[in-house]
Amino acid sequence: MDQLSVKDEFKKQPISILFVCLGNICRSPSADGIMHHLVEKEGSQDLIKIDSAGTYGGHTGALPDARMRQHAAKRGYELTHRSRKVRTQDFEDFDLIIAMDDNNFEDLQLYAPSSEARKKIHRMTDYLQKIPIDHVPDPYYQGADGFEKVLDILEDACAGLLLSIRKGITI
Repeated sequence: MDQLSVKDEFKKQPISILFVCLGNICRSPSADGIMHHLVEKEGSQDLIKIDSAGTYGGHTGALPDARMRQHAAKRGYELTHRSRKVRTQDFEDFDLIIAMDDNNFEDLQLYAPSSEARKKIHRMTDYLQKIPIDHVPDPYYQGADGFEKVLDILEDACAGLLLSIRKGITI
């Protein structure tokens, strides 16, 4: 799909996405960075709002984990997001709230202020196109391979999410 038709398609309905993991220092800021990269590449940054947050607020204000930033940089992603905790207002501000694993999904279900807000919550793995996995694993206590695996999963899922948005399908 060319840039013009993507923009024309979104003009009717811009969309906002919040990626969520536990601490907002590995998975969700990586999804945020990858999605920003994809959206900017196709020229849709003014049509898709992207942010990330965590269900745990202990890292509030911190940059993403240095190891994740290093691995992401090797792939051309600059992760500069500052960690923050999910807020009730996020359920009003975002159209899609994407959880990295079942624990985050369940926590978000509990945080949602209404049944309508719960409908906005989805799993990142719902958008995978190639990698058969049911959650985005937390690489925090893993080695370099763990960070690379997470980036592989997130690249696949972000591409699938963007394709889903283009088609007007959000699962």
